[in-house]
Amino acid sequence: MHILAVDDDEPIRELLASYLAGEGYRVTTAHDTVSAKQALDGDPVDLVVCDLRLPDGDGLGLVRQIRTDSQIPVIILSSKDQDVDRIVGLELGADDYLTKPFNPRELLARIKAVLRRVSNDARPPRNPDELRAVVQFANWELDLTAQRLRGQEGREVELTKAEFGLLAAFVKRPQRVLTRDQLLDLTRVDGAEVFDRSIDVLILRLRRKIEANPKEPRIIKTERGAGYVFDAKVRTV
Repeated sequence: MHILAVDDDEPIRELLASYLAGEGYRVTTAHDTVSAKQALDGDPVDLVVCDLRLPDGDGLGLVRQIRTDSQIPVIILSSKDQDVDRIVGLELGADDYLTKPFNPRELLARIKAVLRRVSNDARPPRNPDELRAVVQFANWELDLTAQRLRGQEGREVELTKAEFGLLAAFVKRPQRVLTRDQLLDLTRVDGAEVFDRSIDVLILRLRRKIEANPKEPRIIKTERGAGYVFDAKVRTV
């Protein structure tokens, strides 16, 4: 697997290159957005580790462009540890966010988790015969067999396998508070390393797709200190 590490700090670039290469990855490094874009135009990249503070631009801009142009997973690695920076990064499409100083072993675990999640997103459902229903909630219709989500006007909204798995878990358990651990168990792929934050990322993405106002969600609500609840009536059709 080919990883692009983007950071203006040379010692960090050298650390990432050395450590990840020792774990069997091919690593390309870049010190700014220009060199990062050149690397992305070269050999196919499987994952990007990106700093937010770059000498020729904001790393968030690079994350936005990567997400606009491709589905390459991105892990933000930054000294910016404010909630607003983390939330903006995740909403722009980053798959995970790790603050500096960091433990290389934790970064490696997160890289493995993201790559496995992306790999599993590309696989067909393991037991399609188990899902034979179409359900409606709010102004949406979810086809559990075809894994398709349509709006009231018939517009189809694309879901990744991970997003579909989480939404399917919710529609099967409406009006129930589900903890992060429960959601992890319900959406976990066998053998995958999954973190609590991955659920929060998926929640953010689903809200952006199904909520009229993602900042004031009416379908997937947060139960502070408990988890999440799918607060919509679900009807099988």
